[in-house]
Amino acid sequence: MAKQNEKPDELGFEEALKRLEQIVAKMERGKLGLEEMVNQFEEGMKLVEYCGKKLNEVQQRIEKLTVKN
Repeated sequence: MAKQNEKPDELGFEEALKRLEQIVAKMERGKLGLEEMVNQFEEGMKLVEYCGKKLNEVQQRIEKLTVKN
């Protein structure tokens, strides 16, 4: 399971996505203080960037494979 404050690149894509879902759920509950909300937002943004990067990498790999055939 993904640990809080673990760096996104230390996680697999699925773990990073699961952690992002946890952060969103926590924020949607609206029971976080301002400082914790900002910390969660910051971690979430790092996870979004990481997941986007991984998806782009996979898309490029698929495009290379389909062009060769």
